[in-house]
Amino acid sequence: QVRLVESGGGLVQPGGSLRLSCAASMTIFGINARAWYRQAPGKQRELVAIISRNGSTKYSDSVKGRFTISRDRATDTVYLQMNSLKSEDTAVYYCSAAYDPDSEPDYWGQGTQVTVSS
Repeated sequence: QVRLVESGGGLVQPGGSLRLSCAASMTIFGINARAWYRQAPGKQRELVAIISRNGSTKYSDSVKGRFTISRDRATDTVYLQMNSLKSEDTAVYYCSAAYDPDSEPDYWGQGTQVTVSS
């Protein structure tokens, strides 16, 4: 069974950086999009960044210019580099994988907590 495992979350001060990683337990054939979502307490889950099979990327307006999604094809690992972190970035971050990039993901990670606080 496919598992996505996130790592790299933690506590960071405002203005700091973190890099999240998402490793797949096995190669998932046919996946066309890998993405990062986040959910803050009392808020709906939101799409943060997505990378397609051809390498194109999209970001939510709230993180554009600060976050970068990337992928290591050799290890099938996806990363989210987060710079200039703000308190409003505090959330549980989930990685995902989807066969159809326009549909709900087919696979989810368990989530990793990111807390931005002084």
